Amino acid sequence: MGLSKTIWTNPTEYLRNQQPDNPVLFFAPSVAQAAARRFIDGFPGMVTYAVKSNPGEAMIENLAAAGIRGYDCASPFEIDLIRRLAPDAAIHYNNPVRARHEIAYAVERGVKSYSVDSKSELAKLIEMVPADGTEISVRFKLPVAGAAYNFGAKFGATSELAVELLRDVAAAGFIPSLTFHPGTQCTDPAAWEFYIREAAVIAQKAGVTIARLNVGGGFPNHRLNAVVPQIETTFQLIDRVATEAFGADRPLLVCEPGRALCGDAFSLAARVKAVRDETHVFLNDGVYGTLTELPMIGVIDRMEVLTADGVKRTGPVQPRIVFGPTCDSVDRLPGELPLPADIAEGDYVIWHGMGSYSTVTNTRFNGFGDLQMATVLGLKL
Repeated sequence: MGLSKTIWTNPTEYLRNQQPDNPVLFFAPSVAQAAARRFIDGFPGMVTYAVKSNPGEAMIENLAAAGIRGYDCASPFEIDLIRRLAPDAAIHYNNPVRARHEIAYAVERGVKSYSVDSKSELAKLIEMVPADGTEISVRFKLPVAGAAYNFGAKFGATSELAVELLRDVAAAGFIPSLTFHPGTQCTDPAAWEFYIREAAVIAQKAGVTIARLNVGGGFPNHRLNAVVPQIETTFQLIDRVATEAFGADRPLLVCEPGRALCGDAFSLAARVKAVRDETHVFLNDGVYGTLTELPMIGVIDRMEVLTADGVKRTGPVQPRIVFGPTCDSVDRLPGELPLPADIAEGDYVIWHGMGSYSTVTNTRFNGFGDLQMATVLGLKL
């Protein structure tokens, strides 16, 4: 799975000329770079990219070209990827649970920033990582609504434990910081306010002046027509609340967007395999492919349908049950999708906003998942 050498004008031109029978992800580098500049220009601090959301080399190269100088890595593979593609970039190893061999690997490659959310994991870092010039960020969690998926179910210390961990980080000679994640696809800017104010309380109770506050990922990409991400509003809120909460001790700010940088740079074309008895639509992609996220965090309704000749279907909409291609009944998209009533076998269903958690979750289950990728100047059909 690699990008095509030809650069097409848009997805319509490619589909009309190539008539692909396998799913196609269209990548617009201009959209990725624009998203990066939006964060660099608007966020009041350092912008780091969450590599896990889309570790494609073209994606990393375009973000680096746009000026992204920090990367949030979760594994030795991602550390090596960034060292190769952006050798001078800062690496934050913010997966809070690491095996000892992974810690040793990171130290060997010069990683100087880690996160932690438990005493047992902090003990490993204190034992294995040189303290001089190394940052350890204590990750905490709160019961805050507004996200599509709650990251606190797996990671994050309680506020009480965060106070203890922060004291221990400072006492061990590391650069003490705090970090949180408001949850994926967080469309409510207010979620950041609760976390920032609690971070100030944690630092005050610990008696520690923190160097940096990482306000996490969670920044959304555009998935629903009716919900436009409030990115600038969120930046302004973070800036204001950080000053109000910390005053003269305001820390440097860091963010680690994933889907907000890569999500809208890709669109997916899935071909209709069959329309069964005018009720069910079967596609050549599904939940074992690039559409893995839809059952977990909800559908993307930024959809269009093209005929095999590249003509947009504009007829009345009819709700349809949509299945993927595998011989598995789990392979169904959630709810019913609004599709043109005259949708037919051979048509292409186009989803916009498909750059995050799609290439990395695509499998070859049942022999499907032969995903093609194409570069386009723009994503408008």
